[in-house]
Amino acid sequence: MIDVIVVGGGHAGCEAALATARMGLQTVLCTLDKNWIASMPCNPSVGGPAKGIVVREIDALGGQMGKNADATALQFKMLNTTKGPGVRSLRVQSDKIAYKKKMQETLASQENLEVKECMAEEVLVEDNKVRGIRLEDGSVLECRALILTTGTYMASLVMVSSHVTEEGPDKQKTTKNLSASLRNLGIRTFRLKTGTPARIKTNSIDFSKAQYEPGTNDDVSFSYETTEVLPLDKQVPCYLIYTTPETHEIIRANLNRSSMYSGVVKGVGPRYCPSIEDKLVRFADKERHQLFLEPESLSMDTTYVQGFSTSMPYDVQDRMLRSLPGFENCVIDKYAYAIEYDAIDPLQLKPSLELKSIEGLFCAGQINGTSGYEEAAGQGIIAGINAGAKLLGKEPLILRRDEAYIGVMIDDLVTKGTKEPYRLLTSRAEYRLLMRHDNADQRMTEYGHEYGLISDERYQKYLDKMAELEKGHQLVRETRVTVSDELTEYLKSLGYDDDGHGSVEELLKRPGVSMIRLAELMDLNVSREIAAQLDIEVKYDGYIAKARREANNLVKMEKIRIPESIDYAQMDQLSLEAKQKLQQVRPLTIGQASRISGVNPADIMVLSVYLKQYGQSLQD
Repeated sequence: MIDVIVVGGGHAGCEAALATARMGLQTVLCTLDKNWIASMPCNPSVGGPAKGIVVREIDALGGQMGKNADATALQFKMLNTTKGPGVRSLRVQSDKIAYKKKMQETLASQENLEVKECMAEEVLVEDNKVRGIRLEDGSVLECRALILTTGTYMASLVMVSSHVTEEGPDKQKTTKNLSASLRNLGIRTFRLKTGTPARIKTNSIDFSKAQYEPGTNDDVSFSYETTEVLPLDKQVPCYLIYTTPETHEIIRANLNRSSMYSGVVKGVGPRYCPSIEDKLVRFADKERHQLFLEPESLSMDTTYVQGFSTSMPYDVQDRMLRSLPGFENCVIDKYAYAIEYDAIDPLQLKPSLELKSIEGLFCAGQINGTSGYEEAAGQGIIAGINAGAKLLGKEPLILRRDEAYIGVMIDDLVTKGTKEPYRLLTSRAEYRLLMRHDNADQRMTEYGHEYGLISDERYQKYLDKMAELEKGHQLVRETRVTVSDELTEYLKSLGYDDDGHGSVEELLKRPGVSMIRLAELMDLNVSREIAAQLDIEVKYDGYIAKARREANNLVKMEKIRIPESIDYAQMDQLSLEAKQKLQQVRPLTIGQASRISGVNPADIMVLSVYLKQYGQSLQD
C-alpha cells in the first residue's frame, strides 16, 4: 500500500509529490512520460504580477519552483517598481529545457519518491474513501491518499482550424477515460480551453525592428536560499513589437477558419490571456496589440511570440506572422494551436483541496479550473501538505486571504467557483499590501517548518533574519540624523531644502528617501536586504497598520466555524438563494460563507444568530 499517489508530472504534481515525500511519506508520481516532467508547453517564464509572489510563497513553504527558476533563468525582471510595494513582483525568463531537467533531477534524488511512467484510467473508491487507481494496462496501484494534477491532459483535444486531434500538448498522449471515471463517481466536470502561440526560429527574426527589453540589474530572486543570480551582462534580452493593420486584416478575413469562431471549440477560454483573434473581436477599437518576443532556451534556436496564440490554419498563421515587424522572412518551428480539456467544478473541493464527497482524494492545478504554472504549483504544494497532514494526523493547512495569494486563489475557487480558466491578479487580493514579494518568508516559513518542509537549519536562519529586522527597526527609531554635506546634497537631489532632522525613521518616511542610501551616508550597520524591507515597512507603516486592522475582522469571522452537520433548509429566515448556495458550497466558517456569491449580509446575520442560539447542539 502506497502512502500517496500523485497523478501528473506538471508543476502541480512536482510540488505535491515533493511535499509528501519530504514529510516522510512513501510517494509515487505517475506520469505519462518522464522526459516531459515539469515541461513548459506554453510561455517559457515563471512569475509575473501576483504569480511571482506565489512563487515566493511556495519557496517560503519549502517548495521547489523558485529554486529551480532562479538556477535556470535567462533573465530576471522586477515588475511594477514605480508602483506601490503591494504590486511589485518578480518574473524570470526561463530556459525551459534546463528548468525541466533541473526539476527531473530534483525528483530523482528525493528520498521517499518514486517516479513511474503509466497512464491512470480510473480512480478507485470504496465507501466514499479513495482506494487507488487502475492503470491503462489493467493493474491497480493502491494508496492511502491520491492527488490528481492532470493539467490539460484529461480528454484533451488539440485544435487547428477544423482539424481536431485527440492528444495533449506537444503531441503527447491524453488520458481519455480518467474524467469519465470521475463523472461515474458523481464528480462534476466541464470543458475549458486554452492555447499557445507559434515558435519561430530566432535567427530568422530581424530584431532591429523590435524594441529592446533588458532584464533587471538588481539582486533579486525567488528563493530565499538563492545566493547568486545571473548578472545583467549575461542575461538574454526580450523584445517588444506590435501587430500591424495588415495583421488585423488577415485575421478578420479568416475568422470563420479559427477553431474559436467556427464552432469547433466547446470549452471556455481564458479571459485574461485570449487568442489574438479573440482580442480583435473583443477589443475592436484597438489599433494594435503588443507582442513580446521571448527566448525559449539556450539549447534551442526558437523564440516564443507572447500574446499571439491562435487556432488559425497553418496557411493563415504563415501570413499573420509574416505581417509582423521583423518577421517578414521568419521560419516557423512550431505552429500555434488551441487545446480543450476536462476540469472539475472546484466548488466540490474543501479549502484543503480534498474532495468533499471522497475522503483522501485531492486535486490541484488546471484540473481545478486554473491557468498558469505558478497557480498550479501553489495548489500542488498545498494539496501535498494537506494529503500528508491527513495521513499524519495533523490539521490541514488552510491559508487565509490576508496571509497569501495562494490563500486568495484557493478561497476564490472553492467559494466562488469558476466557469473559465482562473488566473491570479493583484486586484483579487484585498490585503495585497500585507502579502508582498519581500515578506513571503514572514508569512509562510512558520507553516513550512511546522509541516516538515523547512529544515531546522533554514528555520534558524529565518529567525536570525527576523531578529535582525527588529534590530533595524530599533536602530532607525533611536538613531538621530547626523548632518553631513553628502546627506544634504542627497536630500537636495530629491527636492528637499533642509539638512534632515529628527530620527532616521522620520527621515525615511519622506517620499523618495532610500534606506539603503541613508545607511551608506550615515554608516549604519544594516544589510541591503534588511534596509530594503525597512524602506517599505517604515514608509507604509500607516497603510500596513490599517490593512492589518481590516484583516483582523476577517480572522474573527474565520474563527467562527460552521458544523458540517448543519441543515440550511431548516433555516427559514435565509433567502432561497442563500440556502441553495450554502448547501452547495458547505462553507467551513462564517468568513467563507460571507464570500459566497448570492449570500448577502442579512443571510450572514441569520446564520450567525442561528449558530449562537443552537451552537451547542450543532457541535459534531
